[in-house]
Amino acid sequence: MPRIAFSTLGCKINQFDTAAMQSSVMNGDDFRIVSFNDEADIYVINTCTVTNKSDSESRRIVRRALKKNRNARIVVTGCYAQTNPREIAKIPGVSIVLGNNEKLTVKDYLSLDHDTAIDSSKIVHVSDIFNASSMHMSVIEGFQEKTRAILKIQDGCNSRCSYCIVPFARGGSRSLSPDDVIKQVVSLCRNDYKEVALSGVHLGGYGRDLFPKTSLSAVIRRILSETELERIRLSSIEPREVTDELIELMAAEERICRHFHIPLQSGDNDILHLMNRNYDIEFYERLILEIKNKIQYAGIGCDVMVGYPGEEESHFENTYRFIEKLPLTYLHVFSYSPREGTAAFSRKETVKGNVKAERSEILRRLGEEKNICFRNSHVGKIVEVLVEDEWDEATGLLKGYTGNYLRVMIQNDENPHPHPFEFSQGRLNPLPEGEEIPLPFKGRDRVGMGYSGEYASSCINQIIKVQIIGMTGGNLSGKFCG
Repeated sequence: MPRIAFSTLGCKINQFDTAAMQSSVMNGDDFRIVSFNDEADIYVINTCTVTNKSDSESRRIVRRALKKNRNARIVVTGCYAQTNPREIAKIPGVSIVLGNNEKLTVKDYLSLDHDTAIDSSKIVHVSDIFNASSMHMSVIEGFQEKTRAILKIQDGCNSRCSYCIVPFARGGSRSLSPDDVIKQVVSLCRNDYKEVALSGVHLGGYGRDLFPKTSLSAVIRRILSETELERIRLSSIEPREVTDELIELMAAEERICRHFHIPLQSGDNDILHLMNRNYDIEFYERLILEIKNKIQYAGIGCDVMVGYPGEEESHFENTYRFIEKLPLTYLHVFSYSPREGTAAFSRKETVKGNVKAERSEILRRLGEEKNICFRNSHVGKIVEVLVEDEWDEATGLLKGYTGNYLRVMIQNDENPHPHPFEFSQGRLNPLPEGEEIPLPFKGRDRVGMGYSGEYASSCINQIIKVQIIGMTGGNLSGKFCG
C-alpha cells in the first residue's frame, strides 16, 4: 500500500483543504497516511503564495521531501500552484501540479498517466479559478492531532486590495449552503470535537451568493439551534462585515467564543486608501470600541502590514500611535511583499528591507505589551479552557485555550504525589502502575508530574473551569476548579 504524506503552508483554509484531501485518500484501502517527516511514496504539498517567502518555503519543502525519498512522487497544489503552475512544474522532482479546484480530488489525479503540455514527465491540472461559482461539501471526519476543528464555509474574495494575490488564487466569493454547514458540524460533533472555527477567505461575505441570500449571523444561529457544538469560533473577518447583529449575538451566546480577528493593515488613512481598503481609521476605532463596550473581555487581534510602497516614517508613526490607543489584545505583523498580478506590483518600493524589519519589530513589541496586559487582566478569574490532547513540551503541563484566545497552562495541586505520565506521539498517557521514567528526559520521553492520571485523562478534550493564578513561561497559569 503506497505511503502518502501531507504538508500544509498558510492559513486555516489550507489546513481544512489538506484535511479534506486526507479524508479522500483514506476512503478505501489505496493509501496509508504517514508523517511528512517519514519516508513516503507520495508527498503532497499544499502551498501558500501570500508572500515571496511563502513561495520559497514551498520550494524548500519540495527539496526536503526528495531528500527523504528521491523516487517519491511530489504533488504540489494550493495557492502557489494555482497562480504560477509553470514555475512549479520546472522545479526538479515535481511530478504533479494541481490547482485549488483540482486538489480536493487529488486521489483521482494520482492514477493518471504522466502527460502534459508543459513537460512530458509531469501532470499539470490547473483550471481557471474564476470559473468556480459554488462550493461543495467536503466530508471531514476529523483533523490529525487537532483538538479543535476547522470548517471552511466560504471561499474566494470579490475585493481587490492592491497588495493581495489571494483573489487570483481562490477566485470569486462563494459559500457552502447552510444545510451542508449543519451536516458538517453534526459530523464533527459526532467525532467529539468541542470547538469548530468557521473559516473563509472572506468569511463576512458568507451567504451573499446563495439563493435565498443569507448571512454569517444567520448560519451561526442555525448551528446554535440545530447542533450540540459547544464552541463556535470565528476566523478572520473584515471590519465592514462585523455587524451590530454579529456583535450582539456573540455577547448574548456563551457558545460563541469572545474572539475577533479583524485586519487593520495600516493605521494611516493615506496608506489605507493606497491599499484600496474600504474603511478608514475612524470607522475601525469605533468598531473596536463598540466590541469592547459590549464584550468586556473579548480577545481582538489584527493584521498589520509595514513597508507598503509610499509608507513614510510619519505614516508608520500614525500606525503605531493608532494601535497603541486601541484595546487590541494581539497583533500579527508582516512586511509588504510585491506579488505579480496585483495593483501594487507596479508601484516602486520605497521602504528598504532593514527598515521593514525595524518597523515590524517595533510593532511586535507593542503587540506583546498589549497581550501581556490582557493576560494580566485575567489573573484571579475563573475561565473555561478547552484542554488539548498534547502536552506543553517546555513544562510538561496540560494546556488549552480560553474562548477569548488565551493560552493557559494547567497546574494541579490535588495530589502531592502525582502519578507520572508518558507522552507518546504528542499525547498524554498514564504510565502503568509502578513503572517510572528516569530523569532527565527529553522530547517524547518527557513526563508530566503535575496530575493524577484518572483526573487529567478525564479532562482531555473537555471544556473545564480553571482559576487563573499567574503566569508560566509567558502564558497564563491556572488550576482546576469545579
